[in-house]
Amino acid sequence: MARSEARVPTDRPARYAKQLASHLGRRSRTDWDEESGTGTLAFDNGGTGTLTATDGALLLAVEAEPAHLDLLEGVVGRHLVRFGARDELVVEWHRDNGEAGTAQRNSGEPMSH
Repeated sequence: MARSEARVPTDRPARYAKQLASHLGRRSRTDWDEESGTGTLAFDNGGTGTLTATDGALLLAVEAEPAHLDLLEGVVGRHLVRFGARDELVVEWHRDNGEAGTAQRNSGEPMSH
C-alpha cells in the first residue's frame, strides 16, 4: 500500500472533517468522532483514509494500492476544496515515497463527480 498525506491550514478543521466524512459516507464507509477530532474513511477499492482535526489545520491521509492513490487524493481533496471554497482551502498531497502527490485548489469552476 502507498500512503499520501496533506496538511490543510484552516481555522475550522473539525467542521470540514465532519462535513467531509458525512458527504463521503454516501459512497464509502466513514466515521467521525467529534470528541477526539478524528475520522476514518474506507473506500470500495480497498483504500482507506484518516481525518485529524488539529489546532489550525486538518490533517488528511490516504492509503491505497499505488494505482489508486491519485484517485483517492482527488476525491478527498476536491470535496474538501469545494466545501472550503470561501476559505480558499488548498490541498497538496505528499507521498511516503518522496514523490509529490496531486494538488487541489478552487478553480472557480463547478466540481463534477
